[in-house]
This record gives sequence, C-alpha cells and structure tokens, in this order.
Amino acid sequence: MVRIEVERRIDAPRERVWARYTDHVSWSEWAKMGKVRLEREGAPTRDGSGCVRVISNGGVSVVEEVLDFEAPARMTYRVVRGGIPIKDHLGEVMMEERGDGTQVVWCCRFRSRIPGLGWFWKLLVSRLFAGALAGLDKDLSTQRAA
Repeated sequence: MVRIEVERRIDAPRERVWARYTDHVSWSEWAKMGKVRLEREGAPTRDGSGCVRVISNGGVSVVEEVLDFEAPARMTYRVVRGGIPIKDHLGEVMMEERGDGTQVVWCCRFRSRIPGLGWFWKLLVSRLFAGALAGLDKDLSTQRAA
C-alpha cells in the first residue's frame, strides 16, 4: 500500500479555501491537472457527497466520487475508474484554521497495478497534489489582490 501526504499553508480563511477547493469544475483553472467536469452532482451542494468528477488530461481520464463532505473541514473521495494503473485509491483532504490562514493536508493511499512501480506513482501523485495546492494558493492570492 502506497501512502502520500502533502501539506500546504494558504494565507486565506478556511471557508474561502474550502469553497474554492471543493468547486471541482474550477480545478480546470488552477489545479494544473487538466479539464474537470461533473458527471453527477452531489449533496448538500453539487460538489458534495455523491458528486462524481472527471479529470481529463492528454487523453487520460480519472473518475472520482466524493464520499464524505464535511464543510469546511474534511472531504474524502475514491477513484472509481481511470486510465492510470493504480487501484484502491482513497483520498482525504483536511483543512484547519491556522491564525489568519488555513493548513491544508491532502493524503491518499492506493496500490499499484504494476508490481514494483508503487514508488513511481507515489512520486507522480505527490507532485500532482503539491502542484494543485500551489495553484490553489496562487489562485486565492490573485483573488485577494484583485
């Protein structure tokens, strides 16, 4: 089992960070993961529990379902299907107030479908998470400046 944890402090209130992070379609603008669309809306908001988001990049799509949606503190999701060779992917994003900012912790666990390549997928997914959180931070700081 591969485990990943990426953290980033963002200088914005937790409610604002949560609102932008959980606006899944907006990921197309700031997450640097490709185009994101909703396949199914969730509850209590369209991006909440039961929501299914599709992330597409370079002809590869990953479909994820939001499981738990505890605004503005915690969200879990799982990969339902996709073009990457991992299985049993379960992710969790937690947000905690830290002074006038927010500490974001994004973690997941999964198995590689290709024996011996767990280290490679760990490196790739860690970079994707770190890049997405950097993009979120930049997006929110740009909004503050405007």
